[in-house]
Amino acid sequence: MSRFQVKKVAVLGAGVMGAQIAAHLVNLKIPVVLFDLPAKEGPKNGIVIKAIEGLKKLKPAPLGVPEDAALIQQANYEEHMDVLKECDLIIEAIAERMDWKTDLYHKIAPFIADNAIVASNTSGLSITKLSEALPEAIKPRFCGIHFFNPPRYMTLVELINTPTTEPRVLDDLEAFVTSGLGKGVIRAHDTPNFIANRVGIASMLATIKEAETFGLSYDVVDDLTGKKLGRASSGTFRTADVVGLDTMAHVIKTLQDNLGPGKTEDPFSDIYGTPPVLAKLLESKSLGQKTGAGFYKKVGRDILRLDPESMDYVPGGAKANEVVGRMLKKPAGERLKLLREAEGAEPRFLWAILRDQFHYAAVHLESIAETARDIDFAMRWGFGAKQGPFELWQQAGWLQVANWIKEDIDAGKALSMAPLPDWVFKGPVADAGGVHTPEGSWSASAKKFVPKRQLAVYQRQFFPEDVLGSKAPSFTTAGTTLHEDDAIRLWTLDGVNGEAGDVVIASIKTKMHAISPDVVEGLAMAVDLAEASYKGLVIWSNDEMFSAGADLQAMLPAFMMAGVSAVEGAEAEMQRVMLKLRYSAVPVVSAVRGLALGGGCEMAVYSAKRVAAMESYIGLVEVGVGLVPGAGGLTYIARRAAENAATSTNKDILPFLTEGFTAAAMAKVGTSAIESRKIGYLLDSDVIVPNKDELLFVAVNEARALFNSGYRAPHKRPFPVVGRNGLATITGQLVNMRDGGFISAHDFNIGRLIASVVCGGDVDAGTLVNEEYLMTLERKAFCSLLEHPKTQERIMGMMSTGKPVRN
Repeated sequence: MSRFQVKKVAVLGAGVMGAQIAAHLVNLKIPVVLFDLPAKEGPKNGIVIKAIEGLKKLKPAPLGVPEDAALIQQANYEEHMDVLKECDLIIEAIAERMDWKTDLYHKIAPFIADNAIVASNTSGLSITKLSEALPEAIKPRFCGIHFFNPPRYMTLVELINTPTTEPRVLDDLEAFVTSGLGKGVIRAHDTPNFIANRVGIASMLATIKEAETFGLSYDVVDDLTGKKLGRASSGTFRTADVVGLDTMAHVIKTLQDNLGPGKTEDPFSDIYGTPPVLAKLLESKSLGQKTGAGFYKKVGRDILRLDPESMDYVPGGAKANEVVGRMLKKPAGERLKLLREAEGAEPRFLWAILRDQFHYAAVHLESIAETARDIDFAMRWGFGAKQGPFELWQQAGWLQVANWIKEDIDAGKALSMAPLPDWVFKGPVADAGGVHTPEGSWSASAKKFVPKRQLAVYQRQFFPEDVLGSKAPSFTTAGTTLHEDDAIRLWTLDGVNGEAGDVVIASIKTKMHAISPDVVEGLAMAVDLAEASYKGLVIWSNDEMFSAGADLQAMLPAFMMAGVSAVEGAEAEMQRVMLKLRYSAVPVVSAVRGLALGGGCEMAVYSAKRVAAMESYIGLVEVGVGLVPGAGGLTYIARRAAENAATSTNKDILPFLTEGFTAAAMAKVGTSAIESRKIGYLLDSDVIVPNKDELLFVAVNEARALFNSGYRAPHKRPFPVVGRNGLATITGQLVNMRDGGFISAHDFNIGRLIASVVCGGDVDAGTLVNEEYLMTLERKAFCSLLEHPKTQERIMGMMSTGKPVRN
């Protein structure tokens, strides 16, 4: 691993990006100081103070919890320049003006520490030109760093070197950004707009042009270019509105200023003109979502779309032809053939924009990127595409698609007459059937397949994202399988990255990783195997879903046939296995990523330890289907309240119980791992991992460390509950909410049952109970609700529409 230590970061510029970069650093426990100009009136740090306050209101939330805004150190260029000497990394993120940036560099240069890396967050300005403003001693430690907005959520970070940047500096920064900030890094050449914005904005401009050519409205285009096409759900024009039309125009202007006749030659420069409709919107200050109007305008609950002819807003919401939707579900080769040969405007439009992107990416590969892999990752991580352009092209049949593109170029249908490069048709790429191979991805500049960069940080990623054609190992087949059925795979990492197979991994295979009876049986088997021959058990799956909870669909047939007794037996078995996880003789570690809801949350809290990706959303949500947590979630809340009270000077359990009760009764889900910890579903001793691809590495090593340090399961000790007095207090609050119209009568009934369980039922305050006793109360409450007609309405509504029913 790199020895580059980042003890403190300075972010220069408290604008939208600078403040959000600072927020992301704070989320990941990295001390940060945020600089801006001294305010002309009021406190000198007024600009920074306002920016930090604004972070608390932004959506999506840049901070894991709003109160962490206070951890951002405030500074201005007049009073606090000496603070820069404490910083190992300085990220400049001021406005996209070359003169402003270089002027700032002159000011900060005397205060930069000898080993600090300096990086400019710019979306397209020349990094080499920026570096000319720096002293010779700093130039080797200067580079470009391009975060995508919003930086907490967007995976992509582009790193851009100059001719004088030391290779070690880029390696060190890539390691930090990957592991410390959880990002996917690509290295871009110092060309206008780098990789993602170069290809992405050119693609958007092509889409605007082709939409006009084929006479399609913006709402239909967005329906076609969103999820149906495997791209971001916002499509093209809605994405432009969200990004900001002024921001889009700035990126376009960078292309116009630097590419074309008399500048750097680019055969596609004709498409870089500002589209007339965009120019009109900019003139009227209609900048998209930030001003309330752009290509779309929201009026009340209605979303209107712009009519480019009249420049008026008209009713929107039109959808693409269903036939085209069916075409897009076909295998790649058949899909592109159907689109190209169809008669209608919609399919021909889709073929045109795909052809344009393939053409553009191939022509520009040599000048903008090290390999084709970088372009594909840029479009996936920066623009939300499921596949990059080269991946889709290769999947559809490399030479066939290449010939179709050539035919369109020759017929004058393409956006440029530039021919496809020779490497497309002959040589290693043509022989391999595409740009991605197990040996690496095609580098047009090096004229060979280049493997992924082998930095030590990537040894922490057992199953990283890769491109189609690389034939990278899959977690579904890697390692040594101990047991596998349709519900679960139990396996070890034996042989993966040189790993020893000393920890059992349980990977749930059901849809949304729902916990069915077969999954419960598999987890019990996993504990038995781990206790017999291994150092621990890790529960992990390599996607955005830890577990959506108990499998209601698997439960309902048994309920319909045998009544509630059949469900009670299944619930009792789930509870038994949760306790089996908790009291296992070897440590059980839950590696949580994405949704951990209901039974998924319970599985996590009954583990010895949790290792959670930053973007983990954890909660007990059974109230949404008219039930209470039934696999030990309420028992956990009661036990944790008693444990927290025992270590406090205030021995009254009720204050510690209230937050857990409220979270379960309101189905509250943590919007980050940090908030999930605040709610109580993660503990201070649990580990939050910035990079999702490192989750398994950390979890396995945590299990090993616990075992090697002499792990023993916790004692099965009784604990006190608040009893009937606490139940009366909570019930009074529920009555007020019901009578005030805040909750329904059925919500009150559910809340009362949750309160009864977490309070320990009708017993005296301070009565000692055990987990089995509370689980029995939990199970009875769960089963009584399952027989209630209003709960059945909620369950059926959720299963048919995916949305909660309020009754």
